[in-house]
Amino acid sequence: MDHEPAIRRMYDVINAGDLDGFESVLAGDFVEHEETPGLEPTREGVREFFGMFMAAFPDLRFDAEDILASGDKVVARVRVTGTHTGEFMGMPATGKRMDVQAIDIIRFGADGLAHEHWGVFDAMAMMQQLGLVPDGAPG
Repeated sequence: MDHEPAIRRMYDVINAGDLDGFESVLAGDFVEHEETPGLEPTREGVREFFGMFMAAFPDLRFDAEDILASGDKVVARVRVTGTHTGEFMGMPATGKRMDVQAIDIIRFGADGLAHEHWGVFDAMAMMQQLGLVPDGAPG
């Protein structure tokens, strides 16, 4: 089964700000391996995270620059952009834009739904771009 359309749909519903649509592509037994402190590594926890993310960055976009599919897993190199206009995980709005890279690995089931996610998100670059931590190497 070709799962590339399924991962593209995930990004499309995120880009549309459609939290219900996003949750609908996650299986009931979904497991998040890129854990966020304070949130459960489940479908409900991921929905909560993206609800906060979308509220803080209303123009949030996930643009897949590369997608590689093999068997039941899909890997995507993604450009994540948005303007920080709302509070996000204790960080007050800065009004600044972020433009960072992420890698998503998603295991899809025969049902076409996402069952597991592993990911790497360049949070340090985001924090630097938002002015929340200084740029450059430590001195």
